[in-house]
Amino acid sequence: MKYKLQIIKCLVGLIFFQTLSYSQISGKDNSSKIKMNYSVAFQNPESHYLEVILDFENIKTKQTNLILPVWTPGYYLILDTPRYIVDFEAEDSNRKQIKWKKKSKNCWVVENGKSSKIKVKYKVFANKKSVAESYVDAEKAFLMPNTIFMHVEDSIQNPVSLTINPSKNWSKISTGMQSTKENRFTFTAKNVDVFYDSPIYLGNQKIIDFVHEGKTYSLGIATPEGLNEEKFASDLKKIMSATTSIMKKVPYDYYSYIMMEAGGGGLEHWNSQAIFTNGTFDFKSKEEYTDFLNFVTHEYFHLYNVKAIRPVELGPFDYNKENYTSMLWVSEGFTVYYEYIIMIKAGLLDSNSALKYITESIKRYENIEGNKHMTLARSSFDIWLNFFNNETNAKQTTISYYNKGPIIGFLLDLEIRNNTQNKKSLDDVMRFLYNEYYEKKQRGFTEAEFWQTSEQIAGKSLEEIKSYVETVNEIDYQKYLKYAGLQIDLSPINTSAKKENLIERSFEIKELPEASGLQLEIRKSIFKL
Repeated sequence: MKYKLQIIKCLVGLIFFQTLSYSQISGKDNSSKIKMNYSVAFQNPESHYLEVILDFENIKTKQTNLILPVWTPGYYLILDTPRYIVDFEAEDSNRKQIKWKKKSKNCWVVENGKSSKIKVKYKVFANKKSVAESYVDAEKAFLMPNTIFMHVEDSIQNPVSLTINPSKNWSKISTGMQSTKENRFTFTAKNVDVFYDSPIYLGNQKIIDFVHEGKTYSLGIATPEGLNEEKFASDLKKIMSATTSIMKKVPYDYYSYIMMEAGGGGLEHWNSQAIFTNGTFDFKSKEEYTDFLNFVTHEYFHLYNVKAIRPVELGPFDYNKENYTSMLWVSEGFTVYYEYIIMIKAGLLDSNSALKYITESIKRYENIEGNKHMTLARSSFDIWLNFFNNETNAKQTTISYYNKGPIIGFLLDLEIRNNTQNKKSLDDVMRFLYNEYYEKKQRGFTEAEFWQTSEQIAGKSLEEIKSYVETVNEIDYQKYLKYAGLQIDLSPINTSAKKENLIERSFEIKELPEASGLQLEIRKSIFKL
């Protein structure tokens, strides 16, 4: 996930793992599984309420626990969305009311007895303009299924169907889910994880459908004013082709771009992304348009790095509490680095601009006091405490993996290229993690496996780079940048702000006046310089 537009330049990577359905793992028939058929309606959308009906069949227990997640993967904050549930009720197949109680803040216990079929109804107040929460008004609706629809406990692998009854004023639907042949307003997901990972936008957005390299795409834009449709679609295709040239595989058949009205932030999903825009496509400058394309690229590359390639702690998810990992600097930080690499490959970002972006990451990390107190690994583990940390001492005590993470990705790329005579790179690490852990082992990687993979491809120990993750040791930028015939300006910069024990520096990256053949080759391979 990434926060970048106007207000915030901070990002976010979360992270839905597309787990195999039970039938794929066991080979058993789905007919004995609990069936979950949902519907949602919008009788008075201007009130920000929506109406939910959950139909469950094949229940074998006398009590049924219904769970509503308390957080959205990729958005590391406990949202406590169960507080927005109103007028909960349950009935059996004879429409007789069933008693229920709360077991915890996000668990409803239905006393269904011998009834194998139950119907649950409730309303949801949806008035949060966020990529991780739901919002409804008279003009549109953005639905994050995990904030609205409960699932039967221990039935994550079960398939789900959803029928949408949109407001009469809405004519378009954008989502990564595919509709059924019988009803364009009925959608299916092979399991609850996939369902929760499929945001839905309803309204009157502009829809552009296209095919690229054998895959089908839908581009939904809520505020298309100023849009150059041909150019923008062409640039998206360049980004996707450049990404495929790195990863070699495309793990979907259909992908949905959901581009909403003005706001801040974006969130990646398995075969879609939902992002806010500036509220217009009439960009004021080339730089502003490039920033937006970087943003879109970031969320798209998350399809690989965090969805498929993920820390082992991040899937299958526990939707009831925080899910901790010390590896978000790979999931998010490397994705920042790759947005620049992909944009360069796509011909949409020049090398000097890419170096400036990297310089800005270095400055945001180095020119704050927090780099003396928080390690990169801890910035990941403690994100649940610091996701929106606006305390006055935040910059003095914390760092962001969105800043230091891409630095480590860059240094690791340089180290691998230098030690292998530019025959290997960070791309090889990412491809190996994808092939070995996502495709073959169908799980995430451990921290030890990440370093083992990186060292195997680099052909050497990476203890120094590892120390930059686990400690607050000063980074030897000159050593690594020299591998690509680059240097960094460490001279102090003039600033009126007095900061104790902190000297702000330029950190501008420039070409070395003289470079060897290998250095030039590495530099050209990354930056086309």
